[in-house]
Amino acid sequence: MSIRTERVAKLIKEEMSLIFLQKVQDPEIGIVTITGVKVTPDLRQARIYFSVYDKTMRERTLKRIDQIKGLIRHELGGKLTIKFTPELFFYIDDTIDYVEKMEGIFKKIHKDDN
Repeated sequence: MSIRTERVAKLIKEEMSLIFLQKVQDPEIGIVTITGVKVTPDLRQARIYFSVYDKTMRERTLKRIDQIKGLIRHELGGKLTIKFTPELFFYIDDTIDYVEKMEGIFKKIHKDDN
């Protein structure tokens, strides 16, 4: 990734976090944390990775975000100073599940050692 795309991705991550905190007041979405953003080299598309506090709401949250992604893109467009507002694609970040699984394995190994 070039320095420019990294800067744009960082800016989008910051702005998306603020948008979800301040503008998106939807009880169907719950508490969302933006965990990462990847932008294509032409800055036309952005992949937004997020995690949801309540694991049982993940799929419902993703569906709801997809329904209001036009509003989110509009809000983002007002914050960015680039020629085009990228098309947004949202993905659930399941890294926390992987970390929890690994912690469980480590605990089991240490328990077996004792």
